Amino acid sequence: MLDWEKIFATRSSRMKASEIRELLKLLERPDIISFAGGIPDPKLFPAEEFKEAYADIFAMGKSDAALQYSVSEGYKPLREWLQGEMAKIGVPCTAENIFITSGSQQALDYLGKLFLSPNDTALVVRPTYLGALQAFNAYEPTYDTLQPNGNRTPASYEEAAEKAGGKVKFAYFSADFSNPTGETIDREGREKLIDLGDEMDIALIEDAAYQYLRFDGTPIPPVLALEIERKGSIENTRTIYSGSFSKTLAPGLRVGYVVANATVIRKLVLMKQAADLHSSTINQLAVHHVAANGFDAQIAKIRSVYSHRRNKMLEALDKYMPKSATWTKPEGGMFVWVNLPDYMNGADLLAAAIETEKVAFVPGKAFHADGTGANTLRLAYSCANDEMIDEGIKRLGNLIRAHEKN
Repeated sequence: MLDWEKIFATRSSRMKASEIRELLKLLERPDIISFAGGIPDPKLFPAEEFKEAYADIFAMGKSDAALQYSVSEGYKPLREWLQGEMAKIGVPCTAENIFITSGSQQALDYLGKLFLSPNDTALVVRPTYLGALQAFNAYEPTYDTLQPNGNRTPASYEEAAEKAGGKVKFAYFSADFSNPTGETIDREGREKLIDLGDEMDIALIEDAAYQYLRFDGTPIPPVLALEIERKGSIENTRTIYSGSFSKTLAPGLRVGYVVANATVIRKLVLMKQAADLHSSTINQLAVHHVAANGFDAQIAKIRSVYSHRRNKMLEALDKYMPKSATWTKPEGGMFVWVNLPDYMNGADLLAAAIETEKVAFVPGKAFHADGTGANTLRLAYSCANDEMIDEGIKRLGNLIRAHEKN
């Protein structure tokens, strides 16, 4: 038998299956109440608008361009529309500062490839987005814990990175309603991230997948906007902003984008030319059509539904969870993060939850680059109705109570 492990590159040993992707299979089981998949509710997709968009592409003589190879930077009218949207949130830029990717996951993969050599250090919050860890892992980094409002000094980060055999290359974070915790970095923390980036001369990767899903509270400018405010131009900034249409319009089209200074964008374009040439042309045209003709209305619709479900989940947690559990109270996004007593194990709890209570969630350990967090779990409310939330949290609360030590 051929031993493929001897032939694979060493980086392949860092590639692990996504627990979330595996848990999504539970959505197909009608007997399971699932809080596992942090995915948009398909009932909220603007299906009719996309039907009209694709019809327009073929009816208005755009099919030749839509079905042809295109530029690696992305469809220019879509980038110009994004230019206007970025200006609204304090990021003045040009279309040349915007690069279209095949989903924001591709952006994370490219950024890992661009910055990380083996043994270099990536600073990530704890817990952090599992997809980011998967994207970066292939480039064989070391991880250290990013503390936006903490007391870690640049020297301590640099010393740890040197001991690991490399340099600190970037800090990765989600400033608004992060996956998995739903937490938001306050303005002071964002300003400190810029300070840290400048002191260490590293890149800042701002994952803004949930930027538009604010339900309440006061909006805080993105880190990129705050840095431009300091430095006068996007060309003087080190923050790389990664956005997506997956949580707002439709994830199946795989259209994401990066906003950054032109030097970074040019490198990313070269990487795309070597990878998949360009993102789907026809999908970019369709996304532009739908966004340009009704983005604000779509955002208002999904905010209304998801904020209601967030409220229902927080009410159910207050009602059914034992006092030994604590949880976040997000101002937006799709997730609530639950902390359990140290002696509990989320993976063991999940096995029991599926077997006896028919409830699914994501154990929290997978979101920790250092292997901690076994006593945590992530709950997603985006695809659950009122009855599912109330009954599912009731069952989960009973299960956790049954596992408490007296």
